[in-house]
Amino acid sequence: LCHWHDFRADRAILDKAASHAEAKKVDPKTLPAVRLIADMLPLSSQIQIACDTAKGAAARLAGVEVPKHEDTEATIPELKARIAKTLDFIKTIRPDQLLGGETREIVLKFPQTTLKFKGLNYLTNFALPNFYFHVTMAYALLRKNGVDVGKNDFLGPIQ
Repeated sequence: LCHWHDFRADRAILDKAASHAEAKKVDPKTLPAVRLIADMLPLSSQIQIACDTAKGAAARLAGVEVPKHEDTEATIPELKARIAKTLDFIKTIRPDQLLGGETREIVLKFPQTTLKFKGLNYLTNFALPNFYFHVTMAYALLRKNGVDVGKNDFLGPIQ
């Protein structure tokens, strides 16, 4: 969970997006709505899903209920608030709650399928790849739309 405990890179990228939008006089709702291609989810959804993946993994591995966050964010400040709300929840998970999480049964129900994992496989084979996919898409969407971000923005502080 250490990778999720600090969304520094996401927040920094969103700060750059907000500065870009302000400098270019872009409507605040434009960047959150951008898509890579018509049938792909917009930036706002990429951030929401990354947050859901982080809070869901923390909760499931700790054996607690996953909090529900409505997907209503339509501006960069609202997306940053979503990240903050996610971090606030993750900070409530105590290390002792994660004991045994690697063998805990995790069941994810989707409309078309049900996935069953043991905690470690859930984290390494589903949650982390899903999280990084959506964070990467958010980065790519901002870059494609002229926000001056680079690899160091994506990685954030390494140590």
